[in-house]
Amino acid sequence: MVLDSQEPEEIIWQGKFITTKRRGRWEYVSRSRGIKAAVILAIDAGHVLLVEQYRVPLGCNCLELPAGLIGDHDHGEKDDPLAAACRELEEETGYRAGTLKDCGNFFSSPGMVSESFTLVQAGDLEKVGPGGGIGDENITVHRVALNEIETFIAAKRAEGCGIDVRLLMLLGKRIIEGD
Repeated sequence: MVLDSQEPEEIIWQGKFITTKRRGRWEYVSRSRGIKAAVILAIDAGHVLLVEQYRVPLGCNCLELPAGLIGDHDHGEKDDPLAAACRELEEETGYRAGTLKDCGNFFSSPGMVSESFTLVQAGDLEKVGPGGGIGDENITVHRVALNEIETFIAAKRAEGCGIDVRLLMLLGKRIIEGD
């Protein structure tokens, strides 16, 4: 049964990056201007690239997959998920991908946020710069062996670092199998 789907969407507040909306009894948030995100799963030679940066909503550093907005450069007319992923991977990590694959569109927290992201798999990585982001992003890059990912994430959590839900895809098989 679908509730509130026929109700009109009402904008409650709009800022530069987010918009709060109401449809019937549901309140939720979306990105302003229809901007979407690209999230990069960069795996090469048995290692995955992760980034760590301070996130204001959490009040602490967060361990994440590299990611960035699609369409926030040059008014977004020519930006697509693969182009955005390529740009963001290099800016955040200093690595350039030789191969990029669009793995589909996903939703982060569909009960509260309408934001979606395109998961992009990156391979054939080449270190071409320092990474760390642009401006005041202050990103720390971690290149972690896949066979050590569980221990690495546990150590970061113990330090008080937030863990992005998308890292579950790196832990999924171990969680399901109970290892």
